[in-house]
Amino acid sequence: ELWRRAFLGRASEVRKQISGQYGGSPQLLKNLNIGGSVSHHTTVSHACSSGLPRRVLYKPDLCIVFCFPVEMDPHVRDCVRSYTEDWAIVNRKYHKLGTGFNPNTLDKQKERQKGLPKQVFESDEAPDGNSYQDEQDDLKRRSMSIDDTPRGSWACSIFDLKNSQPDALLPNLLDRTPNEEIDHHNEDQRKSGRHKELFALHPAPDEEEPIERLSVPEVPKEHFGQRLLVKCLSLKFEIEIEPIFASLALYDVKEKKKISENFYFDLNSEQMKGMLRPHVPPAAISTLARSAIFSITYPSQDVFLVIKLEKVLQQGDIGECAEPYMIFKESDAAKNKEKLEKLKGQAEQFCQRLGKYRMPFAWTAIHLMNIVSSAGSLERDSTEVEVGTGERKGSWSERRNSSIVGRRSLERTTSGDEACNLSSFRPATLTVTNFFKQEGDRLSDEDLYKFLADMRRPSSVLRRLRPITAQLKIDISPAPENPHYCLTPELLQVKLYPDSRVRPTREILEFPARDVYVPNTTYRNLLYVYPQSLNFANRQGSARNITVKVQFMYGEDPSNAMPVIFGKSSCPEFSKEAYTAVVYHNRSPDFHEEIKIKLPATLTDHHHLLFTFYHVSCQQKQNTPLETPVGYTWIPMLQNGRLKTGQFCLPVSLEKPPQAYSVLSPEVPLPGMKWVDNHKGVFNVEVVAVSSLHTQDPYLDKFFALVHALDEHMFPVRIGDMRIMENNLENELKSSISALNSSQLEPVVRFLHLLLDKLILLVVRPPVIAGQIVNLGQASFEAMASIINRLHKNLDGNQDQHGRNSLLASYIYYVFRLPNTYPNSPSPGSSSVFHFISTLRGVGKATDRSCNRMSSHTETSSFLQTLTGRLPTKKLFHEELALQWVVCSGSVREAALQQAWFFFELMVKSMVHHLYFADKLEATRKNRFPERFMDDVSALVSTIAGDIVSRFQKDTEMVERLNTSLAFFLNDLLSIMDRGFVFGLIKTCYKQVSAKVYSLTNPSNLASLKLDFLRIICSHEHYVTLNLPCSLLTPPASPSPSVSSATSQSSGFSTNVQDQKIANMFELSVPFRQQHYLAGLVLTELAVILDPDAEGLFGLHKKVINMVHNLLSSHDSDPRYADPQVKARVAMLYLPLIGVIMETVPQLYDFTESHNQRGRPSCVAVDDYESEGGSMISQTVAMAIAGTSVPQLTRPSSFLLPSSGGRQHSTFSTESSRSLLICLLWVLKNADESVLQKWFTDLSVLQLNRLLDLLYLCVSCFEYKGKKVFERMNSLTFKKSKDMRAKLEEAILGSIGARQEMVRRSRGQLERSPSGSAFGSQENLRWRKDMTHWRQNTEKLDKSRAEIEHEALIDGNLATEANLIILDTLEIVVQTVSVTESKESILGGVLKVLLHSMACNQSALYLQHCFATQRALVSKFPELLFEEETEQCADLCLRLLRHCSSSIGPIRSHASASLYLLMRQNFEIGNNFARVKMQVTMSLSSLVGTSQNFNEEFLRRSLKTILTYAEEDLELRETTFPDQVQDLVFNLHMILSDTVKMKEHQEDPEMLIDLMYRIAKGYQNSPDLRLTWLQNMAGKHSERSNHAESAQCLVHSAALVAEYLSMLEDRKYLPVGCVTFQNISSNVLEESAVSDDVVSPDEEGICSGKYFTEAGLVGLLEQAAASFSMAGMYEAVNEVYKVLIPIHEANRDAKKLSTIHGKLQEAFSKIVHQDGKRMFGTYFRVGFYGTKFGDLDEQEFVYKEPAITKLAEISHRLEGFYGERFGEDVLEVIKDSNPVDKCKLDPNKAYIQITYVEPYFDTYEMKDRITYFDKNYNLRRFMYCTPFTLDGRAHGDLHEQFKRKTILTTSHAFPYIKTRINVIHKEEIILTPIEVAIEDMQKKTQELAFATHQDPADPKMLQMVLQGSVGTTVNQGPLEVAQVFLSEIPNDPKLFRHHNKLRLCFKDFTKRCEDALRKNKSLIGPDQKEYQRELERNYHRLKEALQPLINRKIPQLYKAVLPVTCHRDSFSRMSLRKMEI
Repeated sequence: ELWRRAFLGRASEVRKQISGQYGGSPQLLKNLNIGGSVSHHTTVSHACSSGLPRRVLYKPDLCIVFCFPVEMDPHVRDCVRSYTEDWAIVNRKYHKLGTGFNPNTLDKQKERQKGLPKQVFESDEAPDGNSYQDEQDDLKRRSMSIDDTPRGSWACSIFDLKNSQPDALLPNLLDRTPNEEIDHHNEDQRKSGRHKELFALHPAPDEEEPIERLSVPEVPKEHFGQRLLVKCLSLKFEIEIEPIFASLALYDVKEKKKISENFYFDLNSEQMKGMLRPHVPPAAISTLARSAIFSITYPSQDVFLVIKLEKVLQQGDIGECAEPYMIFKESDAAKNKEKLEKLKGQAEQFCQRLGKYRMPFAWTAIHLMNIVSSAGSLERDSTEVEVGTGERKGSWSERRNSSIVGRRSLERTTSGDEACNLSSFRPATLTVTNFFKQEGDRLSDEDLYKFLADMRRPSSVLRRLRPITAQLKIDISPAPENPHYCLTPELLQVKLYPDSRVRPTREILEFPARDVYVPNTTYRNLLYVYPQSLNFANRQGSARNITVKVQFMYGEDPSNAMPVIFGKSSCPEFSKEAYTAVVYHNRSPDFHEEIKIKLPATLTDHHHLLFTFYHVSCQQKQNTPLETPVGYTWIPMLQNGRLKTGQFCLPVSLEKPPQAYSVLSPEVPLPGMKWVDNHKGVFNVEVVAVSSLHTQDPYLDKFFALVHALDEHMFPVRIGDMRIMENNLENELKSSISALNSSQLEPVVRFLHLLLDKLILLVVRPPVIAGQIVNLGQASFEAMASIINRLHKNLDGNQDQHGRNSLLASYIYYVFRLPNTYPNSPSPGSSSVFHFISTLRGVGKATDRSCNRMSSHTETSSFLQTLTGRLPTKKLFHEELALQWVVCSGSVREAALQQAWFFFELMVKSMVHHLYFADKLEATRKNRFPERFMDDVSALVSTIAGDIVSRFQKDTEMVERLNTSLAFFLNDLLSIMDRGFVFGLIKTCYKQVSAKVYSLTNPSNLASLKLDFLRIICSHEHYVTLNLPCSLLTPPASPSPSVSSATSQSSGFSTNVQDQKIANMFELSVPFRQQHYLAGLVLTELAVILDPDAEGLFGLHKKVINMVHNLLSSHDSDPRYADPQVKARVAMLYLPLIGVIMETVPQLYDFTESHNQRGRPSCVAVDDYESEGGSMISQTVAMAIAGTSVPQLTRPSSFLLPSSGGRQHSTFSTESSRSLLICLLWVLKNADESVLQKWFTDLSVLQLNRLLDLLYLCVSCFEYKGKKVFERMNSLTFKKSKDMRAKLEEAILGSIGARQEMVRRSRGQLERSPSGSAFGSQENLRWRKDMTHWRQNTEKLDKSRAEIEHEALIDGNLATEANLIILDTLEIVVQTVSVTESKESILGGVLKVLLHSMACNQSALYLQHCFATQRALVSKFPELLFEEETEQCADLCLRLLRHCSSSIGPIRSHASASLYLLMRQNFEIGNNFARVKMQVTMSLSSLVGTSQNFNEEFLRRSLKTILTYAEEDLELRETTFPDQVQDLVFNLHMILSDTVKMKEHQEDPEMLIDLMYRIAKGYQNSPDLRLTWLQNMAGKHSERSNHAESAQCLVHSAALVAEYLSMLEDRKYLPVGCVTFQNISSNVLEESAVSDDVVSPDEEGICSGKYFTEAGLVGLLEQAAASFSMAGMYEAVNEVYKVLIPIHEANRDAKKLSTIHGKLQEAFSKIVHQDGKRMFGTYFRVGFYGTKFGDLDEQEFVYKEPAITKLAEISHRLEGFYGERFGEDVLEVIKDSNPVDKCKLDPNKAYIQITYVEPYFDTYEMKDRITYFDKNYNLRRFMYCTPFTLDGRAHGDLHEQFKRKTILTTSHAFPYIKTRINVIHKEEIILTPIEVAIEDMQKKTQELAFATHQDPADPKMLQMVLQGSVGTTVNQGPLEVAQVFLSEIPNDPKLFRHHNKLRLCFKDFTKRCEDALRKNKSLIGPDQKEYQRELERNYHRLKEALQPLINRKIPQLYKAVLPVTCHRDSFSRMSLRKMEI
């Protein structure tokens, strides 16, 4: 048993960690084995307890003795050691805190977000709108009157106010507290309860797998494919007469390969087993297993589960023996009782006599993938399921019932292998009902493959066979993670289990269909023997029922058979022999046996397999023995020391082999032996080994053998047929090393750990051969490089994102250790000197400098030499490796570069180990490594940096890998070497790369590599410490010239040393970069790449910003920096970031754009970089001219002038801008305030303004979005992720690369995809992003309510925190101003930011602090608001009012307090707060006019609060202040009441505008407010696209302003007042300020708005022109510009004038182009009748609707609207246009009458109104016609048809500032029938004339008009008219004129017809000639008919004319004019 005990196992439970606790140095995790009961079976376990599967095997009865048998093969010993020894793992104590391990993942964030308070936002609190809606509807139904409360009813208003409730008052608001105290108080309030970690609230930027992440490699472990658990439940035949034995195995038809060993089981009852008792010894529990776990590495559609049955041998061939099973049915058991008894009796006899032999019986197969893929996809109700081979049904029906209830559809794909995923199908129970009987002549595997292939065809041959019916029930399910009671293929327990009587589950060994590349980690040494066929046809004598007995012998004596053959089922575990099944009466049988043997660890030349052939006599005859030996053959196990396996065709000897046969092979013709068939091969057998000891590769064998020979120092060495002598050894060794390249890849991978160990050993300990030290370092290095590259190339699916092969990575991480540090070495006395040497610590002295480049010997050398003849020359591996790498060249160097990461990591681990074992971890870093090693490292790094620079364009992918490897190497070195030295290395690389970057035209690829490099280095866990945050910058001793002038005069105020120091801290100055090396590099990169002038780098913005973001966010969450003081130190490293970001202001994404009204502050707006408005350049330039020094940041050029021509540079993306800003806020939040303040003091006004612009942007950027937005976004992402899924599936099923990815993933080895950096492998990798762990947006598609709540909670907290940081910073800026008492000009900027933040969506918490700050600001600088920043005052009032109407109590309290104090402060300055009064009133008006969700109830409470403050204000009790406040409040309240009304009419645009119109009218004597309301109206019109009306509102505003401006200052070029605007619109005159109550503009607070200036006027007019242009009224545009041009001319503003003339040219060219295509409005008369309408009752309006509105449209709109309001049954639309009689209407109904009207002009007007525009502009009169007859019908015959024309006059001209205008005057004209006829004929004639003279001509139109005029068929046509009215002269002389007029009309008419015909003739083609003739004929006919009528003149008319007056009078009487006023 010696060999057996040798395999010490590894107990993972008993471990000790020995760790070096030096600062950031690596700890070594040493795992020591401390004895204990462990099996001889080696195993894998993980040293660090990560949740990886552990397979720990136990053999409870064995105690380990550390005893190596002397004769144990050294190779075996090494293998065992390799599988059992503990790993050496290097752990850096804080490694997990570096950015590489500390990504800001979602789960991490969730953890850090616990316990956040819920921020209250008004936008979320808003009511749902339902309750609110109902209230509105009630209001609507109540009344429609506008004038419920006339504008003077103070009484009711006051009553409302007095009875409402105020909000809580703020305590101490009115106390006179000193400002400092207020500031302190505010600050304490602000700073309390703040969220510590800003980044916890900010989602990480969405990047590809971060470059600095290195995943911990997979633990080396035993390989398994996908695992299936198969349980055999029962096997029943129709008759039960004898035991049946079964085996299961998997076969792959396509590969024609058996892919698992056999699993033997039997389901015989105890009674049946009893029949065999004499032949079978008691069964071991392991052979009673009925469930097995199969592993399938390459699942495919071709895998079958084959079940074979055998029974005890009996007389008769298989067919006879199977007959009973086919004919008897279980149901007829009673009938056939006797026959069955007889059969049973026979069976018992055979069992007793032949019990130890078997015969083949039956088989069947299950197509595995059908089971798996159909799992759950078919409807199944049946409980009993059959997998029949369907004798009669003719189909293979596989019905199954599933043991899990409920159906889960598996997405099924059938394309090739992807479909076969065995890890997640639904467990199924199969019932197999049909077996095929075995054919004696078709037992071989070849035949089986044919059958299986045939089974898949629909017309299978097997179908026609008659089956054996039986019932085999099997469960198939995915194997559980850790099955209980499980045995390995060697029958060892996987986990120690308590009860050894339980039936175990067997793991079945897989024979993978294709190579599997996994290193061995467990001891396995099995041999499988497959006898295949025997040919005894030519053997004399009777040999028919043949069986083969197989034995494994260790000698030649029969007793030397070893008990190493595994038993099958229900038998002992091991036996000494195995028999094959017998095929009855067959002289050349096939066999299908598998004999499994456990090989001994050490084989000798005497081990062999012995085969003995027997004839078995089945009948019992007298004196014939049961078995007769009929032949012998054998296979020696070793040949030339190598295991012998493969296919054999052996001769068979007739007699027992002679002595010492075992060392020869049977092919050798031994003298005097008889052979079957003349020594020909007659027996085919295959031998397969599955072993982790035998490489089965000649090259590897040779290499290992030579190395061991060296070890043991035994010569000569026998390898194969060669004997190698010592003098020849060196060459052989070198050639064997280089020959490793020729070996097969699979064994190389399997023995990878051992192979690399040996190569490393050769490097470190050069062997002594024949007394000479042979240096094999170079050879080994080359061999390693080539092996590694081979793995890399062939196993490309096996790499992480950095291209590190996972097998190699885990070798380094777990397995590799310095060869002289093996643990468990035996004691020195042992014969295993190998180990003993390795533990001598001679290393300490090896660093002796005088020593040559080899290493020194130790004192014990002589002793050792005498012992072994081999000098233990030891080298240090890392030193040797560095040396070899530096000196290598050519292809070797190339190979090493390709896989540089491997050598780097190896070197690092070696260094750490060396330090650990040499106890140097405590030593100072300077003395840790010898200088020559450091030189080698420098040389290496420098040349590799050179490679990167020179090759980055050619070998992109390789250089990318090289670059990251180098960076990781330097990162590791920072932990173990002298940091100054490593910084030197970094600098070297950096210099080389930077130099190249500057010289390139398109440097982005190389720059991207540089960023990766930097990012990896900065991911070091001690990044902060490495930057020396604690050493403050000291200024240089003298202002030496080396310090740039920019820094030495960085401040305009002072240049003393202290300030110099501050400036250095904030700029990327030389001292800063020296002191904080890495941070300096990072920030410099950022500055360079973000520089707008940087050529070709903008692709890297995101990358560089992410790097900074990533660093900051990791500092933020790092527990080591949690303390605020510490964090402030860390933030100091990033102070220059503020400056860098300030420089990028123009490039940042403009977050403010979404707030339409509030754009970027003026100093950021793009144009302002050039325009005078922005005070940006002008100021700087002015300073430069004045000669003061200009404050500079790092790049003066870019700061002084905007980069060439405004903003051409690309804007950053939103994401990048957001990341930058959050970084800025982090620095501002965590930096030391005093330092910031000092720096702010040094900044110029310009720079401070930039900073304020930044803060302004931050406010918009981090504005709270609101829950509703999250809900919306959610529905969008859902759609997006669906597309993503589709793409993903396509990718997965498409490319092979993707498929490997999937396969790997399904095995749980989530690999990283290679980095998609700026170039290289991006395209095909995009889709993988969604699959990686760190994916930010959660793959769960529709987010739950809770998640949306959570997102909103986080966003709310982020918004609050960000704004509070901004507030803190503003406070510091304000202090700066107080301290320096200059720079007041920036207070305006501070205010702007404050106001902007108030305007955004803010939380209640923030607003309270914000108002506190605002109050403090106003109290410190009162004149700021009231004198300088007047516009800001207006804004402030608006914001405060807005918040006074908030639905949240605390916000209202603070806002009203602020507003009250504002009035009070204004009053204190000048005993009058007219300014605030004015602004507040205006603000309220605009708020009311524009805000949608405005709630007057809340505002009323705030007004009451203000009133309460005024009443309680003791100090001002005696002044006029309280009364003024009261007046104001009541006035505001009035406006509110109007608002309520506006709310009622929210839905009725006309009514709403009317109301606003009325409010505006009410402000006739308050120009500011009227202006406000006119603008509100303009806004409302624009919303509804009524551009003409909007333009009119603006013109009115301009006219109003002009009136007051002309009162204020008399300038010639300004318009005189409204009069100037008359041409634009006649309505404008109503703006004239001529009434008595007009206020003088000189009064305080009046006309103080920003529009009452020249610029304001210009702005209004420009807007008006734009609106007119949008309305298409280009003529009006011209009129507007006529007013503007003189103003610009006076100002000599050529730029503006050129713009205007450009626009004029555009306008006029549009008039030309659009001639005849212009459309303005359509007009309708709308009358309202019925008391329901309130004050609309009996009102008539003209409505202006968009062009081409049909009557039906407006009718539908109004009907719908009022129908909804009053109820559809109440509203009626009057369909005709007759006058309405009130008396006939139902008083309970509401009536609307709608009529189309046209503009009406008198003849004299038509002279002026020439163009289409003239006829559609300034319209006041409209007309509509109503036909009628005297008897009441509408239409009648020609002679009785009258017509009524109604002419309406409106109060104002269209277009006006509203779209409906009252009708103020109405007149009617009644036309007699002849007048009607005259009008018709005139119209006809006009049409003809138009069609004739149209240019270009339109033949179709012409023909239509002609046809209507001369066509015969026209009813009531011209002829009929003439006949009715002209046939006779009227009796009534009054009609003479009409008669004559009609006659003349006809004359004109015929003339026009003729012209038209002539024109038509010229236009038509030949095809229309006939048509033309027809028309002409008709015309002549008509002319003839008309001739007499036309020519008859009325004689009376040509007499002396009557006195004119009289005639006129009679004429007018006839016309019946009826006036109505």
